[in-house]
Formats: sequence, C-alpha cells, structure tokens
Amino acid sequence: MRIRRTNPLFAPAIAAVAALSLTACQDGTGTKAEGASTPVSSAVTPRPGNTGAAATGTTTDSGTGTVTGTGSGTGSHAKPAGGTSGKQTSVTAPQDKGKDTDPNAPENRVLCNGSNTKVTAKPVPRPLNHMLITVTNTGSKVCDLTYYPVLRFEEMQWAPQAAEETRPQAVTTLSPGESGYAGVLLSAADGSGEGGMTAKKLTVGFQGRTPNSDGGAVAKPSLPAGGVYYDSSLQVTYWQQDMADALEW
Repeated sequence: MRIRRTNPLFAPAIAAVAALSLTACQDGTGTKAEGASTPVSSAVTPRPGNTGAAATGTTTDSGTGTVTGTGSGTGSHAKPAGGTSGKQTSVTAPQDKGKDTDPNAPENRVLCNGSNTKVTAKPVPRPLNHMLITVTNTGSKVCDLTYYPVLRFEEMQWAPQAAEETRPQAVTTLSPGESGYAGVLLSAADGSGEGGMTAKKLTVGFQGRTPNSDGGAVAKPSLPAGGVYYDSSLQVTYWQQDMADALEW
C-alpha cells in the first residue's frame, strides 16, 4: 500500500484551520466572530448556603447572556412557593365564644329549686281567694322554672293541677336576682268547693326537665299567722315571667 505523507511545510496551516473549527463549534451557532464577548459558563453556580442534592441547570446563549436553570436543595435563602418571603407566620384560630360563655345557653342553665332561690307565698286582695308565689333567683347562674309548682298544704296527700290555659310559650327563665311567679286559686268564690280547711304550713316543690320529675330541693315559705283557707277548688298556674300574667287568671 502506498502511504501519503504530509508536507511539513503545510503543518502550521492545517493546525490553524483546526483551531478555527473548534472555536466555531463552541459558540453553539456554528460561527464565532473575532473579538466576541466572553461566553457564558454552561454550569449553574448553586446559591450560597445550599446543601443537599447538587444543583442542576441549563444554559442558553443567544447573544443576550441570559442564564436559566433549576435546582434542588435546602438553605437559608430558599423561598416558599408563591413568591412570598421565608418568614413563617403562626395563625391562631378564633375561639368559639358561643355555648361555653353564654349564660343563657341551655347547657349553662340550671333548674330553679329551693337551694338557689328565695320563695314567698302571700295572699292577694285581687283576684279574690288567690295567693301569689314568688321565686327569686339567689344563685350565680341562670335558672329555669319548669312547668308549675307542686304545692302541698300541711300533710295533704294530693297536689293541685295547673290550669292548662296558663301554659307559657317558653320556659320561665330567671337570671340572678330576677323573679318568677305563679298564681294559686285557694277556694271557689261561690262556695262550691268541698273539704275546706285552714293550713299554716306550705311546701313548694319544683319539677325537672320532664313533667312530674324531681327538680331538686323543695322550699317551705312562711304563711300568714292565721294560715290560709283552701278547698277542693285548689288550682295553680304555670310559672310565669310576669306577675300580671300569674294573677290574670
């Protein structure tokens, strides 16, 4: 085989052409003019303070010198999504100020009875043969007067029922210091009642959340020195918020 040898006189020229070709390839466009600006580095320098996985990136060189890149890692300069600063703000949810603090809420009320009220029983001039029972809340919580009072004179074995037409639309509720009322028909004005007698002692019972259930301690208000007369006509009203409603019947 015949071997072609390069003339040593042309070696420097060939080397120059190769160098020029290499420079053109590095430009990314295939050409590079003499005296062009320094090319942008193809590696993205991680931000100071980044640790963890190495950053990766891409470089574009279109003559504007713009560098774009993506990276992963953690550090003091990282910002949360959305462009906000890295400062963390603690947000405390508002507390529910409904049922736990409202004294009128059903779960915060108690039953009115002889342990948290003052009870009085006094005959009134009008209507005839009537007596007014007054219950005043002496406790620190709102209390409910449910249904009607359970009255017993002396050692009587029965208790008068309430006139249904006096049932209020809502439970009578007493804030501390407030009073509720019930009217008592002691005897028939026309004398039609039977088994009349005079009593000097009275016990006032209270009902619970359901009819005829136990509502707690009873009260024993004082009666006039001469007692009160009652007969088989004995009847009471439901507990009322207003005195006038208790005596209207």
